[in-house]
Amino acid sequence: MRKLERRVLPAGGLKIRRNASGGANLTGYSAVFNRPSENLGWGDTEIREYIAPGAFTKALRSSNCVAVFNHDQNLILGRESAGTLELKQDDRGLLATIHLPDTQLGRDLAVSVERGDITGQSFCFVVARDNWARDKKTDVATRTILEIEELIDIGPVTHPAYPDTSIARRSFEHFRAGSTGHRLKHFNHRKNYLKSKGII
Repeated sequence: MRKLERRVLPAGGLKIRRNASGGANLTGYSAVFNRPSENLGWGDTEIREYIAPGAFTKALRSSNCVAVFNHDQNLILGRESAGTLELKQDDRGLLATIHLPDTQLGRDLAVSVERGDITGQSFCFVVARDNWARDKKTDVATRTILEIEELIDIGPVTHPAYPDTSIARRSFEHFRAGSTGHRLKHFNHRKNYLKSKGII
């Protein structure tokens, strides 16, 4: 079963570009590399997430991503295989260009972006590889997404809601359990050594 995750870029720099035929293209970054996320933790736990440069390489070779509005698969704006969605990975992140359909949804969306009513973008994905670390001084946990297996969808959102972090949390709990186990093993090894020397 695929573990789907969704993240939101609240200010994706969405822009509308009108073409000579009257159509409109929506462009903006769905993800930005090396930018710390908002705190994805809970309670006293602080977790920051980063996306490593090049993380989308694998996904862009194999995914058939769709562009949707407000995460709704019924409100489709474009698709890679149809040539109505173009995704490009550059030094900054994942740049999306959606050739908006000449429908009520497409026309209304173009106006809303031009007015500044809609500024956020989201993307849904499956992680292939990530890495966890913890700063000993600040106790902040950091997750770096190294490789994305699959891109499911991207698209503009009306309300950049708090991202779904349930999978990131489970991944963190696994990391923390392993880290705790390592510390416990080291502690027991040290204790046995001190006992063998008659120190304790």
